[in-house]
Amino acid sequence: MNNDETSLATVPVGLSDRAYDILIGPGLIARAGGEIASRLPGIRTAIVTDDNVAAAHLEAFEASLSAAGIGSVAIKLKPGERSKSFESLQETVDAVIGARLERRDAVVALGGGVVGDLAGFAAGIVRRGMNFVQVPTSLLAQVDSSVGGKTGINTQRGKNLVGVFYQPKLVLADTSVLDTLPAREFRAGYAEVAKYGLIDRPGFFEWLETHWREVFAGGSARIEAIAECCRAKAEIVERDERETGERALLNLGHTFGHALEAATGYDGARLVHGEAVAIGMVMAHRFSARMNQASPDDARRVEAHLGAVGLPTRLGDIPGGLPDAEALLGYIAQDKKVTRGALTFILTHGIGRSFIASDVPAAEVLAFLKEEAPR
Repeated sequence: MNNDETSLATVPVGLSDRAYDILIGPGLIARAGGEIASRLPGIRTAIVTDDNVAAAHLEAFEASLSAAGIGSVAIKLKPGERSKSFESLQETVDAVIGARLERRDAVVALGGGVVGDLAGFAAGIVRRGMNFVQVPTSLLAQVDSSVGGKTGINTQRGKNLVGVFYQPKLVLADTSVLDTLPAREFRAGYAEVAKYGLIDRPGFFEWLETHWREVFAGGSARIEAIAECCRAKAEIVERDERETGERALLNLGHTFGHALEAATGYDGARLVHGEAVAIGMVMAHRFSARMNQASPDDARRVEAHLGAVGLPTRLGDIPGGLPDAEALLGYIAQDKKVTRGALTFILTHGIGRSFIASDVPAAEVLAFLKEEAPR
């Protein structure tokens, strides 16, 4: 991609007859109607969003759709992880059906990861599958949750335990909207950016260590970082769409992170998803070192970088305290299931050398959690 800040990056996701493009760059909300109409002519839409995003971007988005001749109805949710629930799903499904949208019409997710996960699930089940378009408005959603077709909601027993794989028809990642994000939310999304370097792109992680301030500032560095993340995810999704193998690598840091989110009751004031992933990635590297799979120096390097951008990196960084190690292990077991006393984790042999470990003894994880507990 060139260095013109006004240019768009296009990342194709090659899934045969379900292939789609991810467009990345500034001004895409204003262009959304034309981009959608060219791919899905003659449709009507249900725009699923939340109150915060609606206040900032819904009017401009609706105007873009209207200018392209696309009718729309807006469905507004309460902001936050707690909207990924059966109650919100039912509310969304009822609203889509109540608007008399047909199967050929589209559900559009205008928002962050919560909105995208919920709206995608609704699109996948209403009328046994409607068209779906992602318009992610958070950094986390632009680099991760909007790409690859994983949708779902949480239950009291854990995160993302109910859902479907359902691919969008188009992803429009407007990088200019990221300028309106609170600093904490942008930092949280950056954890997922760093994740792609830690999985299998050590050169990208090294680039981020040098250029992260430019990514935060915006412009061409931000566009390139988001595009690189989308390319990385697209390549994995193309090889393993339904997470039967290597796609599990995308869960680096998430097994610990999801447990921490559940342990804090999905309370965004205490811990948001990207912060949980940041802590989880440091823990995964520290646990890998404990299991003699990687050098402790790698864990220290990951912790130093994430800490430098302002992310939490330790259990003690979470306000309000946590349940004991046994309870945390219970959340981990629910997230990834126990098979004959062993757990599946994404561990690492070093920066950019992650691997799937499917035989991790629960006793080792418990001992590690006890060591990690704040003193």
